[in-house]
Amino acid sequence: MSLPFDPLVDIIHSSTPGLWKEKNEKALAALFGTRYAKRAKESVALRAPDMKGSDTAVPYAAYIHPSNPDAGAYGGMSFAIFPADDAPCLVAMVVGTQGLAPDEAILGRPGHARKIQAICTWLNRQFGRGAQVAWAKQDPTRVDIDAPTPIQKAWPAYEGAFKKYGRVLYAIYRPTDDRAGTIAALTAMLDLMFEDRGYTPLKEFQGDASAVQSAWFEYLMPNTSRDDVVPLLNTRRYVIIQGPPGTGKTRMARQILHEDYADLGQTIQFHPNTTYENFVGGLAPLQEGSGGSEMLGFRFAPKPGFLMEAAARAYENPARNYLLHIDEINRADLGKILGEAIYLFEPDPESPRAISLSYDFGKPFFRQLHLPNNLHVLGTMNSSDRSIAILDVAVRRRFAFLSLWPTLKVVEDYGCALSLRAFRELLSTFIEHAADEALPLVPGHSYFLGRDEQLAKTNLRTSLVPLLTEYLAQGYVSGFAEAIRAYLQWLESL
Repeated sequence: MSLPFDPLVDIIHSSTPGLWKEKNEKALAALFGTRYAKRAKESVALRAPDMKGSDTAVPYAAYIHPSNPDAGAYGGMSFAIFPADDAPCLVAMVVGTQGLAPDEAILGRPGHARKIQAICTWLNRQFGRGAQVAWAKQDPTRVDIDAPTPIQKAWPAYEGAFKKYGRVLYAIYRPTDDRAGTIAALTAMLDLMFEDRGYTPLKEFQGDASAVQSAWFEYLMPNTSRDDVVPLLNTRRYVIIQGPPGTGKTRMARQILHEDYADLGQTIQFHPNTTYENFVGGLAPLQEGSGGSEMLGFRFAPKPGFLMEAAARAYENPARNYLLHIDEINRADLGKILGEAIYLFEPDPESPRAISLSYDFGKPFFRQLHLPNNLHVLGTMNSSDRSIAILDVAVRRRFAFLSLWPTLKVVEDYGCALSLRAFRELLSTFIEHAADEALPLVPGHSYFLGRDEQLAKTNLRTSLVPLLTEYLAQGYVSGFAEAIRAYLQWLESL
């Protein structure tokens, strides 16, 4: 059975691009009444000029906005293919050389760029076989930025396309001999383009469209599980789970401590008043008669901090791993809290590392601290909290980071129809409209739980509404405030 994309795939992989315009007309016509509704044809026009005999022109076929003229430069978002000698056609998403209009709203929306980047990441992982086969520009509207030089050098067959259109290409896929990869690229790119124009695949192809969308969506908001965290702890030793509020970061960390470390470890929480003395160690007041040096009427003695205590417990039992879980790790300035102890946080040092201590802390370290290899540190941090210290580069280099995003499956398993609808609508709003710095504010799945509809309403009104209201008050979602206000009005109407 012939599928809607087959004629276009044949063109892309053909070594004889004769009858260029006629073949592309048939390929475009094959999409309507099959994968997309017939009326979707009104949203695109074909531009496939025959440029035989020209030494300067670069042949192409593009699906452009129908408001563009029949010839000459065009504007807006388009899907295009570029034939090449001895290579399949280059598949691309393009901004017309005439400018962003009439698709400036689509091209300038963070969600479009975000999705096309996820699609290209998925294509590389799924069909690259260790090589790069796709690339996406961070911002499609930046038509002043050329395609990266390493990409152009790696794909010399498309030199002409890069030379003439490199600045307006914002997503490209280089087909291999695997036609399945070409079909995947066409499915993802064309479905996205038609969706942005208001058309989704017909019922017969909705299952296929959902499967492809789910595949690349995993690279938009990667799903991190215990199976990702625990092996990383075993190799890197120092790991931080970051993510929006309500995604279960602390719950996952405590579960790891209980199930993977058999409760051999402890949980502490950072706050703005946490100090070097609290975490590493320092002088602390003691009760009368407990020993130590006398100062201003108080007795002081060296007292280990949480890190030194954890290291000591790990040192006592070298056959088992010990986990120190630091909740809200970025609620304090970790660089200051660690001080010179940051030198110890090297997962695989070339030689053993130790620092000299200002006081004698007794066994097992006395005046020299080192971190045993069986001591693991797991931090959790809320990426939406704007009042906290930003982890500096030196700290980030020493920790491996994993992101925990909201998960639809959790809401499907523990929510109801109302909570599922509320989750999808809010998630879609953030994905489409939030800038990169605002995306980590998206509320997690815990705000949408409740198998009973009344319980779900209560949870939404008492937990989610105050959070979104605070976002508005602080200006965190100013770029799409009206969309959030409309969502809040809907919640209040329930």
